[in-house]
Amino acid sequence: MRYESIGKELFTYNRKQLADRLKPNALAVFNANDIMPTNADGTMPFRQNNDLFYLSGIDQEESILLIYPDCPDPAHREVLFLRETNEHIAIWEGHKYTKEEARETSGIEKVYWLTQFPSVFQGLMAACDYVYLNSNEHTRAVIEVETRDARFIREVRQKYPLHHYERVTPLMHQLRAIKSKREVELIQKACNITEKGFRRVLEFVRPGVMEFEIEAEYAHEFLRNRSKGFAYTPIIASGHNACVLHYIANDQPCQDGDLLLMDVGAEYANYASDMTRTIPVSGRFTPRQREVYDAVLRVMRQAAAMLRPGNTLDEYHKEVGRIMESELIGLRLLEREAVKNQDPEKPLYKKYFMHGTSHHLGLDVHDVGNKYRTFEPGMVFTCEPGIYIREEGIGIRLENDFLVTSGHPVDLMANIPLEAEEIEEAMQASVKA
Repeated sequence: MRYESIGKELFTYNRKQLADRLKPNALAVFNANDIMPTNADGTMPFRQNNDLFYLSGIDQEESILLIYPDCPDPAHREVLFLRETNEHIAIWEGHKYTKEEARETSGIEKVYWLTQFPSVFQGLMAACDYVYLNSNEHTRAVIEVETRDARFIREVRQKYPLHHYERVTPLMHQLRAIKSKREVELIQKACNITEKGFRRVLEFVRPGVMEFEIEAEYAHEFLRNRSKGFAYTPIIASGHNACVLHYIANDQPCQDGDLLLMDVGAEYANYASDMTRTIPVSGRFTPRQREVYDAVLRVMRQAAAMLRPGNTLDEYHKEVGRIMESELIGLRLLEREAVKNQDPEKPLYKKYFMHGTSHHLGLDVHDVGNKYRTFEPGMVFTCEPGIYIREEGIGIRLENDFLVTSGHPVDLMANIPLEAEEIEEAMQASVKA
């Protein structure tokens, strides 16, 4: 793998946490993601199923993980199935896990080739009472392609109709929402790589460069630091493009006087970072740009301070909305009396700040977690307020990643320039150089 060894201890711990939450005599099944096709014989880059990775560290297609804590045969309480390699695969696709490498990566002793799955699985199904199956139940997921998990669910329920089937997803959401020390280290590594990319871009941006050239600068820095690349499709939005929340064309020139909004994050060892910065293409903010920038930064500071145990996302977002209302009044975008008389179900601030402020971060950029669950130490959230004034061509968003602790939240991106003066000084220093 491009990234350095994570260590099997993390995955051994994660499996133990899940095993403790399963019903008695239950078997849990996790499938790798498919390699998705493009056209003809083309394929997309492989991205492992994050639940399987979380429990095993195995980053290879056609893998299956079984967890059966109460199995009468102790050797089959954790079982990993891998695609068996051969000379043809080695020549055309490259190296695949050996059984010993898989044991060292995952901490799972019993490793079979995938061809043995039907017989081993049938034996375990004969012994178990409950079967936990996996699916994507993220509240924002739109799934139009049948997944490997979905095919498996259909097939196993047809072949074994009398077992008691359970959803493993709620348990995985519960576990993955709390990051262990090792996971935080990996997210921090991704944040540190993102910092390197941003500092490189501060020296590169000037009037006339293309948005995609800036994207290339990030990609170069990410890849040379052992990242797989972007944790999500980057947004490099100059001028009016910054007012398009999910602008990803990245194909326009950066003009003198424009703002440049960049929502980018490096991925490291499958863990994501998520940063947004807005900088002046010319190297200096105009007075109005600076006024709006400082307002967004104030909202960010106050919102981040609320990422503390006991809060919930819904209440947190309501309070951030009230803070934003005050700033928008100060920017002469909203009238105090109009805000006082607004429909609570349709707050006026949403004209200029129409998205949420925070989401879970981890193996997924919009990581899994129950929005009704109160914040707990070990959770990692983004904090990303923004103000978008389309009539002025100003779009400003700022975003850092924060670890919830028993006290003050820890800013995992504290070393990345954020204050307007820092941004301007770094850009002006590059011009002088």
